[in-house]
Amino acid sequence: MYGLIWRKLPGGTALRVFQALLLVTLVSALLLFVVFPYLEPRLPTNPLTGPATVSE
Repeated sequence: MYGLIWRKLPGGTALRVFQALLLVTLVSALLLFVVFPYLEPRLPTNPLTGPATVSE
């Protein structure tokens, strides 16, 4: 899979490295700011991290 992406990127090695880093950054940002916030309310709650576990 990574070889396919590497072959599809245009340019020389330095440009390909830059494009690959940019691609990883964009995919990470998309996951962090769009996908995970969308999925978070739909996931089951974890009883170990809920507000009821803190005793006062």
